Amino acid sequence: MATPVPVKRGKKPRGTPVAAPAGGQVQSLTRGLTLLELIADSHGSVALTELAQQAGLPNSTTHRLLSTMQQQGFVRQVGDLGLWTIGAHAFVVGSSFLQSRNLLALVHPVLRSLMEQSGETVNLAVLDLSDYQAVIIDQVQCTQLMRMSAPIGGKLPMHASGAGKAFLAHLGDEQVTALLHQKGLHYYTPKTLMSPQSLKENLAQVRKAGFSLDDEEHALGLRCVAAPIYDEHGEAFAALSISGPIARMTDDRITELGALVIREARQVTLAYSGR
Repeated sequence: MATPVPVKRGKKPRGTPVAAPAGGQVQSLTRGLTLLELIADSHGSVALTELAQQAGLPNSTTHRLLSTMQQQGFVRQVGDLGLWTIGAHAFVVGSSFLQSRNLLALVHPVLRSLMEQSGETVNLAVLDLSDYQAVIIDQVQCTQLMRMSAPIGGKLPMHASGAGKAFLAHLGDEQVTALLHQKGLHYYTPKTLMSPQSLKENLAQVRKAGFSLDDEEHALGLRCVAAPIYDEHGEAFAALSISGPIARMTDDRITELGALVIREARQVTLAYSGR
């Protein structure tokens, strides 16, 4: 009986190989999109060999895919070394997403769902960079007789509201300090955080927990939890909040509602910015 001759195999490409596409996917398209993402993640330009290593593909396959995308304007080569970078057509296609999205249309069904899940009034606020205040732009009120009600267009203090603190927690310490010098810390209730140190300690807790809490700091008897929504640059520009009386928003419910608002804010972020 003849002894089988071992089959010589070429070197396996280093890096993490591109996963086999799921049913219905075209392998070359999946690989091309993966390369496009890797170039975007490089924040500049990248060599073909490095791209091939990161994608787990042979250099020849990587070059063939890049050449095809180059013909369509999605990538281009720059410099004497022929490094690869994002092409102008990728921006044209991506910008159409920015033009088509509508925050209110996207979030309003989420607000209604949040209200039904929590049983409390839910708000959408955005950050007004002109004077650094949180502005309510949409709301779904609960059906309880005792409920939070704030006017659309109403402004919330940054240091004494759930949405405001969700925004502040994502500013640097220098920005927070500058903002406090500019606007001060207005007194609303005995629970309002009135010292920069106590506010910064509270913001550190917000970053750790992932959601902010207005614990009767704006109005006695009222509590609010909020979580930020991020844009495509990773900036917190909007926030979802759940507000209600302390009799219903007990200590036991705060963690539950916080997790709920974090989950929904993440889903909105994904749908709005792709992050």
